[in-house]
Amino acid sequence: MQIFEDERRKRYCVIGAGSSGVCAAKTILDAGGHVTIYERTDQIGGTWVYTDEVGTDRYGLPVHTSMYEGLKTNLPKEIMGFPGYEMPSQDASYVRWDEVLQFIRDYSDHYGVTKWIAFEHLVEEVKPAPKGTADGWSVTVRHLTSGKVYTETFDFVLVCNGHYHTPIIPPYPGGECFRGKQLHSHDYRKSDIFKDQLVLVIGAGPSGTDLTLEAAKMANTVYFSHHVPEKLKQLVFPANVLQVPDVLRILPNSVEFVDGSQHPVTVIFYCTGYRYSFPFLHPDCGVQVDDNWVRPLYKHVLNINHPTMAFIGLPFYVCATLMFELQARFCVKFYNNQLPMPSKEEMLLDHEREMNERWSKGLKKRQAHMMGAEFQGQYYQSLADRARIEPIPKVMTDMHIDSGRRKKEDLQHYRNDVYRIVDQNSFIKCDISECYRLCKKIPDVGDDEQFHHT
Repeated sequence: MQIFEDERRKRYCVIGAGSSGVCAAKTILDAGGHVTIYERTDQIGGTWVYTDEVGTDRYGLPVHTSMYEGLKTNLPKEIMGFPGYEMPSQDASYVRWDEVLQFIRDYSDHYGVTKWIAFEHLVEEVKPAPKGTADGWSVTVRHLTSGKVYTETFDFVLVCNGHYHTPIIPPYPGGECFRGKQLHSHDYRKSDIFKDQLVLVIGAGPSGTDLTLEAAKMANTVYFSHHVPEKLKQLVFPANVLQVPDVLRILPNSVEFVDGSQHPVTVIFYCTGYRYSFPFLHPDCGVQVDDNWVRPLYKHVLNINHPTMAFIGLPFYVCATLMFELQARFCVKFYNNQLPMPSKEEMLLDHEREMNERWSKGLKKRQAHMMGAEFQGQYYQSLADRARIEPIPKVMTDMHIDSGRRKKEDLQHYRNDVYRIVDQNSFIKCDISECYRLCKKIPDVGDDEQFHHT
């Protein structure tokens, strides 16, 4: 009887055992589903795994992770946990990469997810099951250590392979003639490569600003190039960092900028972002990636052409782990037949409405999944409302927005801020040195006296 019941359980395929993959798998297991997680590396953690490897791994595959040795989170740990499973308590809010990695592994072990991970299994193809068979998916995988290739069928596929693994390197005239070193942030590991160098950093996103600080610790001079409006001028960098305009062309030993200025450069460091990449998706899946706009998706999650396929974690500038968990609960609510699947007409209309709103605000295709202060709160609420599930508490979104604001105000010191949650709608914050002075260490906030004290 047990075997018969197991055979009737819905079968889920999760692609990737990073934070979004293990979170999705935990949600599936909670709902009574049968899950297989395919992970192409030999460990849990996805982009949080550090390795000295760059280029390709021992199987000839592109190295997945972009983690570098000195990374500390650019979000407070208070918004990096999962509902019911928070990051370990400590005084600091901004923590090292290895602490996040251990947290993800502990979470996976705690909820019994790890035993369902097929490590060193590369997903080579996902396509709808052949016509005439039961609805579902054919997933072809290669076991990397043995070379064995086999195909399994699933009722649902959740794509959780992240989007910080396939670098975008813009082509500049003269790049092939440059005599110095060129690298993308994907291949950056240790700051000693900048020692005594003249470094050009291209890109003003989160990695561009953080890695400009990294380079400045070792380099003689760092040129920070971007095409973002004047607002970035408020960023205060160390004295050896000079902000410069867009690159016009690259010369053998220097770079010319659009204002006609030139500077000698020995290292060109591309912090120019990543491409959403799903090389395993067969064209019959009906998903296209158009300048980093993954479409057509309902609420950035469900494949409208085949809604039993979902993508977890595409939106950026978000409370990532909390959003992963919310998206997973959203999917399972429909997949578990607790609610009827939205009609294709409903999904297309919603998709059109949201995208038209974005285009009317001047956003580009590559910003189709961007959230940030303007969009994330309403996005979380729309998922919760449609699936009739608990939303992400407002305090988490507010902390995320505050952290982003503080980064712009004080790039070099914002990680000294310490956050503590008061309730679902409010938090407190102080500088870590001030907190030590006032109360030796930050207490857990539980009453008004502590609140006013800090």
